[in-house]
Amino acid sequence: MNCAIVIPAFNEARTIRDIAQRSLAQCDIVIVVDDGSTDGTAAALDGLPLTLLRNDRNRGKAAALWSGFAEGLGRGADAIVTLDGDGQHQPEDVERLIAAGLAHPASIVIGARLRRVAAAPRARRFANRFGDFFLSWTCGYPIADSQSGLRLYPAALLRALDLPHDENAGFTLESEILIAAAALGCRSVAIPIDAVYPAVSRRSHFRPVRDIVRIGRMLGRHLFAQRMNPRGLWNSLRKPVWVFEPATVPEYNAWRRATGTATSASPID
Repeated sequence: MNCAIVIPAFNEARTIRDIAQRSLAQCDIVIVVDDGSTDGTAAALDGLPLTLLRNDRNRGKAAALWSGFAEGLGRGADAIVTLDGDGQHQPEDVERLIAAGLAHPASIVIGARLRRVAAAPRARRFANRFGDFFLSWTCGYPIADSQSGLRLYPAALLRALDLPHDENAGFTLESEILIAAAALGCRSVAIPIDAVYPAVSRRSHFRPVRDIVRIGRMLGRHLFAQRMNPRGLWNSLRKPVWVFEPATVPEYNAWRRATGTATSASPID
C-alpha cells in the first residue's frame, strides 16, 4: 500500500518537528500543511525530506486537510493517513492503521482513544460523547471516537467526495466525511489507541461552544434530510462498535516484512 501522511498544523512549532520526523519513519510521503502559522512552524521543519504546503492565512482544519488530500492523491497514494501536529497522536500507530486498512481496504480506519480516556479534558470528553451519539445516529451504525483526527482514508473514497472545506467547515469536515462515506456504503472500523494530551502542546484549537454548534447544525441538516433516520438511530444503539486489533491478522505481519519494520519483538510467525 502506497500511503501518504497528512499533518495539518497551525502554530505547532513546539511539537511539529518531532511529529514529522517520527511520521517519516512510518511513510515515505509526509505532507505538512502549515495553515497560516505565525510561530515559526514552517521553519521548525527545515531540512526534513517532506512536502510542506503553506496557507497565507489561517483557513481552518478542513481547508488544510483538503489541501493535503489533494497533494497525497496527486502523488498516487492508495490511502491517506491524517494525524494532528500537536502530539496528541503517536505516529507509531500509523503502521496499525495501515495494517487495518490492508485487512479492510473499503473502510475508514479510526484511531479511537479507547485507552486512558480519563486523561482527556472534560470539555473534550463531552464533545466526543456528543459527536459519537449524533454521528452514529446519522451514519446508521455505532462509531467509536468520531472526533479523532488519527484516521486512514481509502484514496478511492476521497476521490468520490466533494464536501465543503472552506473556513466555515472548520472541524465539521471529518464528521461529514463519515456521513458521506456511509451513504456510499463505506463504514469505519476503530483501532484502540491511547488518549494522549502532552504538557508541551498548545491549547486546543477546538472551541467547544462554537464548534459543537457547527457540528450540531451539520448533523441536524443531514438528519432532517434523512427524515430523522429512525432505523439509523436503532442500529447505532443496538449494534456493537466495530473494534479491530490489527496485530492479530496476517496482513499486519506481511506489511511489516514488506516495509522492513519487523524487529525481534515483532509478532512475526
